[in-house]
Amino acid sequence: MNEHVNTDFSQRVVIHSKQLPWMTSPMPGVERRALDRIGGEIARATSIVRYAAGSKFSGHLHSGGEEFIVLEGVFQDENGDYPAGSYVRNPPQSSHVPYSNDGCIIFVKLWQFQPSDRHQKKVQMNTLGPQAVMYSDDHEQVSYFDIAPNDTLYIDAHSGIEVLVMSGTLNESNDVLEQHSWLRLPKDTNLHAVAGNEGAKLWLKRNHLNDVHKQVERVQAAAKSKQCQTRQAC
Repeated sequence: MNEHVNTDFSQRVVIHSKQLPWMTSPMPGVERRALDRIGGEIARATSIVRYAAGSKFSGHLHSGGEEFIVLEGVFQDENGDYPAGSYVRNPPQSSHVPYSNDGCIIFVKLWQFQPSDRHQKKVQMNTLGPQAVMYSDDHEQVSYFDIAPNDTLYIDAHSGIEVLVMSGTLNESNDVLEQHSWLRLPKDTNLHAVAGNEGAKLWLKRNHLNDVHKQVERVQAAAKSKQCQTRQAC
């Protein structure tokens, strides 16, 4: 896995993730498509992850937090089942044993929480209205949008914005974002997009890119600490 993917946060980035090859992970049956990434197996990362039927990760601690959406299938851990449309935030210092009996695809973000955040969040987006804020604090806002066919979406996001298309299509600039396409706009820009003829269902995060350098510092410190423990040095 490339340790440096789309690391220039001053640039607009569009990834049509279905066009990317699946890359293996340390766990058999679990594959990834990197959208952005800084670091090795401890990384500030945004990815699409596919679990084959019957695959699982060993139990692990999320020192930097984990945020995910179930895009297809059913994701599972010891706390229950998460069907397609689930949005989950597992804060720093939470742990679980993830698996999928029948297979699933998820969108996941790692090491992008505030260290003091302890807010667990579970939302079934299929039950929400056409627009809903799923999480908000002083550092970010995470929302769900169900945009009607051919409607316009305009958002002023002074501290950055990310969009994942869960279904439908979204026309932004000169790009057509299809299912599982991902867009990241830098600070001091606006999102101006139009839904396609079938509409678009979106996960959207904004006002969160001010903290990127601190997130990277925390990842680097955690990776160094792990190396020291492995070598019994430092």
